[in-house]
Amino acid sequence: MSIVSVAAIYFVVWWIVLFAVLPFGVRTQEEDGDIVLGSAHSAPTRPRLLKKAVATTIVSAIVVLGIWLAIDRFGFDLEMIADLIYPIR
Repeated sequence: MSIVSVAAIYFVVWWIVLFAVLPFGVRTQEEDGDIVLGSAHSAPTRPRLLKKAVATTIVSAIVVLGIWLAIDRFGFDLEMIADLIYPIR
């Protein structure tokens, strides 16, 4: 697998993981009782985006490493993965 393929897979996985991680630990302004005028009541008080970006980067690296190992080292390909998901009888 080329470095361009790994980078493309990492890019896609990173964004998917980011959207999965974003809601963790969020407290809204309404829950904290500190509503800023002109903002939505459901807006987060402290989104902690840097912490979430670091967590996303680490989790994405682990996922992409697993994908790389499955494809490059263990010889998985799209046909094998499709057969695991939907076996033909």
